[in-house]
Amino acid sequence: MTDGVASDDGANNSARLARERRFRRVARSGFAINGFIHFLVGGIAIRLAFGDATVDSADQSGALQQLASTVVGRVLLWASVVGLTSLGLWQITRSAALLQHPSFFVRWGRRIVEGAKGLLYLGLGATALIFALGGQTSPSENIRRLTVVLLETRAGVFIVLAIGLTALGAGIGFASIGIRRTFTKLIRVPSGRHGAVIMALGVTGYLAKGFALAIVGVLFIVASVTGDPSQASGLDGALRVLLDLPLGQVLLSVVGAGLVLFGIFLMARTRLARL
Repeated sequence: MTDGVASDDGANNSARLARERRFRRVARSGFAINGFIHFLVGGIAIRLAFGDATVDSADQSGALQQLASTVVGRVLLWASVVGLTSLGLWQITRSAALLQHPSFFVRWGRRIVEGAKGLLYLGLGATALIFALGGQTSPSENIRRLTVVLLETRAGVFIVLAIGLTALGAGIGFASIGIRRTFTKLIRVPSGRHGAVIMALGVTGYLAKGFALAIVGVLFIVASVTGDPSQASGLDGALRVLLDLPLGQVLLSVVGAGLVLFGIFLMARTRLARL
């Protein structure tokens, strides 16, 4: 009787482990999809830098809209919904499981960071679903509408300021990850030339992503200080702001190329991620 119970427990554990492996494989695909989206966004930014008037949105929605314009792209959109949603759920469950560190603040700091990543992936998955179903959405326009409402109240002004500071902090964090190369904690770095290439992609990509997020943060801070909601924008607005700066075309091209490299790094992370 005991042997029978042990056998059932072993079978249940094997089935559970098999389900976890399948879930992790699907979650890994989310890195590839996220990387491909960054790759497309970087390409759109480069086109914008060279004066392409057909560019509507230099952000994730622009990349997803580009996918929705072809049959193969629409298939990839549905794959994006599954992969990004799975990755988001994995990040959220991972945040709940981060109990190892003895420090209360470090433990909850990790939970918040991983949980926020999960929500971002889920949000991107939801955006992909909208485009897969034939709809459209513009994050930049939605941000402006929300900012208009928030700036009508004093509490809302502080919320816009907090969003700006958070985005600025995230940008600095991404840049710091690139400079300090702490992204190596998230992946298994191969040896030899392949490892050197991965390191170069990671450093360049994280710096470009951090720079873009920092600009988004600055735009929100400016909007909160001036009371002008048109100043607040997402990635699309941040990239377009670069064109107004001295050597803006060169600067936007460099950032776009960096986002392309970050996309390649994320796609490589599909195989190298520590899941």
